[in-house]
Amino acid sequence: MAPDRGSSSQSPRDTERVGEEYDGGRREDETLNQTRSGERRFLADQASQPQNFTLRGVLVGLAIGVVICFSNMYFGLQTGWVSGMAMPSALIGFAYFKVVARTLKLPFTPVENVLVQSVAGSVGTMPLGCGFVGVIPALNYLLTPEENGPLDISLWRLIVWSVGICFFGVVFAVPLRKEMIIREKLKFPSGTATALLIRVLHGDEKSKMMVARERRENEGEESEGEEEAQGLLQGSSVQREEHDLRPSVDDDVREQDREQELGDDGDWKSKIRLLLISFAGSALYTVVSYFIPHLHDIPIFGLPLARTWLWTLNPSPAYVGQGIIMGPATTLHMLIGAIVGWGVLSPLAKHKGWAPGPVSDWTNGSKGWIVWISLAIMLADSLVSLGWLILRPLISISRAYYPTVQSTFQSHTWKELFTLNITSKQRYTPLASSSSDAPSDPLTAIKQSLTSSPTAEPDAPPEHLISHRVTLIGMILSLVLCILAVHLSFPSLIPFRLTLLALLLSLFLSIMGVRALGETDLNPVSGISKLTQLVFALVTPTSGPGAKNAVIINLVAGAISESAALQAGDLLQDLKCGHLLGAAPKAQFWGQMIGSAVGAVLSAGVYKLYTKVYTIPGGLFEVPTGYVWVFTARLVTGKGLPPMVLEWASGAAVIFAVGTVVRVWGIIGR
Repeated sequence: MAPDRGSSSQSPRDTERVGEEYDGGRREDETLNQTRSGERRFLADQASQPQNFTLRGVLVGLAIGVVICFSNMYFGLQTGWVSGMAMPSALIGFAYFKVVARTLKLPFTPVENVLVQSVAGSVGTMPLGCGFVGVIPALNYLLTPEENGPLDISLWRLIVWSVGICFFGVVFAVPLRKEMIIREKLKFPSGTATALLIRVLHGDEKSKMMVARERRENEGEESEGEEEAQGLLQGSSVQREEHDLRPSVDDDVREQDREQELGDDGDWKSKIRLLLISFAGSALYTVVSYFIPHLHDIPIFGLPLARTWLWTLNPSPAYVGQGIIMGPATTLHMLIGAIVGWGVLSPLAKHKGWAPGPVSDWTNGSKGWIVWISLAIMLADSLVSLGWLILRPLISISRAYYPTVQSTFQSHTWKELFTLNITSKQRYTPLASSSSDAPSDPLTAIKQSLTSSPTAEPDAPPEHLISHRVTLIGMILSLVLCILAVHLSFPSLIPFRLTLLALLLSLFLSIMGVRALGETDLNPVSGISKLTQLVFALVTPTSGPGAKNAVIINLVAGAISESAALQAGDLLQDLKCGHLLGAAPKAQFWGQMIGSAVGAVLSAGVYKLYTKVYTIPGGLFEVPTGYVWVFTARLVTGKGLPPMVLEWASGAAVIFAVGTVVRVWGIIGR
């Protein structure tokens, strides 16, 4: 008896509805194909412009990057925070070329502005990328003789070290571009906001098509980066971006829109004037505070509390500017941490005798005691967040293909499954849902969906992409250079096999960091480095002749992973901006490489300059990040903890781990 194959009859109404759905789907496909064809032409035209890579663009980017490098070194040694300042770089570059526009042979275009901000950002972030705000001060000043320190690292060794670790993260990010920017279309909010700013500044209508598509796909999700762009462009047409940004077919309408937008944004000079006024005010405060040092420590709660508990205010314009860049969410968390740490835990540790020394003492005082608590909180948050980044793709794949796998198991015998003799055993389906291209084998369908995209996404022409050969050769050379630099900078301190392990681990963790950056606009480089330190505690020798170098090995390994994650994230953030504006990825890549090389050498010199002029640690530069690095290394390598730190740190870690789980769960439920 033949099996029931289902009814083959259809009513006229069903047939008409199926036909309408088919025609509607075909029209949507035609519209999508036309849109993507236009985007490909736009990308090809933009990538072919000679302004994609120019000497003037590189030089202006380097000049802006030098200023950012000094600023980040100053601010990083104080707080550990740095900023790439992509949007300020784009604004300053635009202002400069606007002033000298009459002397230019080629006009300054959006793709050249992308180059300027890419080069500037790669130079400016090197103080963090090369470890000069955390690891290097820890090695220079915070190690004990029992830990084979402190190390006296000369300038040339610092240059070798920084040049050695400044490239492989950039090269490793290249293969990630296709997956994360083209296929998955991750938001990279700051990169998208920078593209929006550049488009508004230049009044570029053609790039509206790319920006509009990104905003439609992420509709309703306003990022901190977009808020920052709106803050920089108050009174401009940014708020109108919610409407259709696609270029009008009618040339007259396009010209009218362009004139209206240029009229709205013609006050770019006022933005630069405001920038110069802010710069002058900050410079004046810095000069005055040099002659009146008490301006750095204003006792807003009275002199007794200031002397005993260090409750003072430093009204530095640098902190104000950094707070504006970081946004309310991050700064609010920092404020809560300051209140709990310095207002509750510090007095408690002092009165209970857990930190008997002066409050300002990092070793025996409450300042050092509360750092252990903050360290436990950061480790817990990092482990949960990074663990979720690993599990989420697996969960998504499981949800997507569980019905197919379940039906396959139910409709086949174990023998067929083990021999991979899997065929479709489904009943007939309606004509509208059938496709000649759809494979009947469910296993084949899963493989195709995992390995290919049904429709190619628009991208730059192949000649403007970074070739596979350049990527492969660059990866090999950068890894070899890093290994040589580590062993020249720290001779006979780090085994060769552990250097290789640090590189492999850093590449793996960089993927998680870049994905987090693309989705949340936050690159968890601190958590990544601490996770590396935790892993290295398991493989570093704790006995024998190499045990004395355990802390040094731990610090260097963490610095390598932090550098890789930071550079990979910076490049992909810039590549996202460039993709939206049609800039050639190859030009951005080489601009980033040039900026990284210059920034590596410059940051080593700037660090030595700061250490010669100022007392580090102490006074203005207490390098709190350096203490966090050292305390982490001592913790994971089995060093002793201060009294009651284990109990309080464990409790804080559990509480904040649960809080992170709840936060992640809330994000899932949206």
